[in-house]
Amino acid sequence: MHIEPGVVEGAKLGLSYMTAVGGLGLTVKLARDAIRDNGGATALLLRSLLTTVLVFCFFEVLPHHPVGVSEVHLILGSTLLLLFGAGAAAIGLAAGLLLQGLLFAPFDLPQYGMNVTTLLVPLWAISQLAKRIIPAGTAYVDTSYKQALALSTAYQGGIVAWVAFWAFYGHGFTTENLAAVGTFGLAYMSVILLEPLVDLGVLAAAKALARYSRGNLFNVRLHQAA
Repeated sequence: MHIEPGVVEGAKLGLSYMTAVGGLGLTVKLARDAIRDNGGATALLLRSLLTTVLVFCFFEVLPHHPVGVSEVHLILGSTLLLLFGAGAAAIGLAAGLLLQGLLFAPFDLPQYGMNVTTLLVPLWAISQLAKRIIPAGTAYVDTSYKQALALSTAYQGGIVAWVAFWAFYGHGFTTENLAAVGTFGLAYMSVILLEPLVDLGVLAAAKALARYSRGNLFNVRLHQAA
């Protein structure tokens, strides 16, 4: 979902800086909640280091293709949320994106505010959705396909909505821009077909390897009901 250079330029980039501050503010809140409820500061640090490495690999190693106004990536936001918790997932998304830009894609750095907003706000939204659709008595390793699909659809849909917003904000509702946004949206939503299956496969592995997937490296909720 990297916004292509030139989609938003000049003074209009100021809005992306403000939304990024909001997204990072949500990250601070999620991190505080994780320290309080999900193993403490050391656990959050370990999980955040792990999610940062994973996000960097998602962006740099996994296949990604430019389509329309952005790129199609397999980000696995809901997977990160379920395995490591919202706080570590948010930190990993922000830090992994920044690391990838600094090391391999400096031309993406002016778009960092837009890109980090596009990742973090939907993550915060699905962290709230998870509280509503996954009962407190259910450990995440027992998440159903329907629940995983709902989280994935909400996350990917949020990303598409933000990308569309930035595209229309930058270049308006021209025929060419509408076509580019539509092409991107259709391509990106295809990720929904894959991500829930990845979620369930990873959760099944975590359940089968419970002796290795407990402890500070993983979300407390992964194996424990709330």
